[in-house]
Amino acid sequence: MKLARLNLSYTIIKAPYSGRLGRKNILEGQQIQSGQPLVSIINEKEKWITANFKETQVEDMYIGQPAEIKLDAINGKIFKGKIVAIAGSTGSKFSLLPPDNSTGNFVKIIQRVPVKIEFSDKNAQRIVAGMNVTVSVKKRS
Repeated sequence: MKLARLNLSYTIIKAPYSGRLGRKNILEGQQIQSGQPLVSIINEKEKWITANFKETQVEDMYIGQPAEIKLDAINGKIFKGKIVAIAGSTGSKFSLLPPDNSTGNFVKIIQRVPVKIEFSDKNAQRIVAGMNVTVSVKKRS
């Protein structure tokens, strides 16, 4: 009886935070392994975007800098945000297939630097993961 209760306790899965189900990677009755991702959960309380700025645009950016975010899906509304992180490398540096210049062609290609921007607006309920946005970062005065 104790073994049955112990085994039953292993079947309870708790999410690390509340949110909405994004994608389900498992079917009913399927056996799973420890550490296997089962579902994607979208955290409704923390909304942020990753904007890939040109390397020539990030020189004067700083953590806490205000930003304006326009969504293609919500016409005419400008959301407020702020920079919370600037990546330490370009997006291509750690990509699955980083660019290789083995041909001897030394054409400079402007790289993109990922910048994480959190929404400051509390009324961002209609925003869902994957939407297209346009970001403007306000320069220092």
